[in-house]
Amino acid sequence: MAIVFQRALLREYVTTGVATLLILLAITVTTQFIRFLGYAARGRISTDAVVTFLGLAGLRYLPILLSLALFISILLSLSRAYRDSEMVVWFTVGQGLFSWIRPTLIYALPLVFTVGLLSLYLTPWATGKSEEYRRLLESREDVSAISPGVFKESKRGDRVFFVEKLEMDLSIVANIFVYSEEDQETGITVAARGYTEMSPNGGRYLVLENGRRYVGPPGTAEYKIIEFDKYAVRLEEKAQQTYLPSVRSRPTRELMADRNAETGAELVWRAGMPLSALMMSILAIPLSFVNPRAGRSVNLMLAALSYLIYSNSLSVIQTWVSQEKISFAAGLIGPHLLVLVIVAIMFYRRVAVSPLFRSLRRRA
Repeated sequence: MAIVFQRALLREYVTTGVATLLILLAITVTTQFIRFLGYAARGRISTDAVVTFLGLAGLRYLPILLSLALFISILLSLSRAYRDSEMVVWFTVGQGLFSWIRPTLIYALPLVFTVGLLSLYLTPWATGKSEEYRRLLESREDVSAISPGVFKESKRGDRVFFVEKLEMDLSIVANIFVYSEEDQETGITVAARGYTEMSPNGGRYLVLENGRRYVGPPGTAEYKIIEFDKYAVRLEEKAQQTYLPSVRSRPTRELMADRNAETGAELVWRAGMPLSALMMSILAIPLSFVNPRAGRSVNLMLAALSYLIYSNSLSVIQTWVSQEKISFAAGLIGPHLLVLVIVAIMFYRRVAVSPLFRSLRRRA
């Protein structure tokens, strides 16, 4: 009976967990994609970097999504068992509330281990790559970073770009206008379309097609009109400044070797991710109890409130550690130890105080 119970529970955990994770990923990817498209439209990032930033953002959010999917899958599975009176059947055959801890841990521990790896190693790497890529984009002039319908000045101030619209692939601009100054002459270039490309020697060029160029000294009528099928303009790159990685992007091993208030706070957050995922997976067992008289949504509201308080408390604890209001050890262990005590109290209340469990024990 115990084997059947464990297999049935694990199967429902996995099914619910996969569905929940896919939904959370879809929501996150959609919102982040809209966010980065907005940045690209305002010229803050290059349009060809949207997919790269989206992938790196997904890696940064993955530990949080896995923890949330773990908590929701356990909570929904056990809440359904209460609503469908399946929990009463398991209780009557000897599977008490404490019997649910073992299969829950079997399901949760691999995900907790994955969250730990992501939080301690992969997330800092993705954060560092995002910062490095953003710095690289800021150091170059890229026509794909301009916003449709808005005049965009180059970083050196010698060119002004204007495009009417972007094509669907975001790498080609249509109806482009370029104003430039060089060699005491003013140049105005209009073209039907334009795009950037790399030359074999590593230089970057803005290639304009089907356009016309007006060149001449300002304040005179001595302008030359040049029609072209293709015209390339070299894009100069800005000298790169010294890159100082943020604490969030530094590897965990470096943070442990360079211990101070700021690095200690970051370590508290990284180590707190898998610990909180483990605590919330156990807390979901007593939180999943459904009282028919109180309604089906009360436990879900309480669970959502518990998750928000727990996750926000980790941010508060991280801030306190960085401000040296509490020690590193207290910030690392304190909140999770408190949740463990709350879990023990809730298990006691469900087993020893709940009328449902008392009646089931009398029948047994």
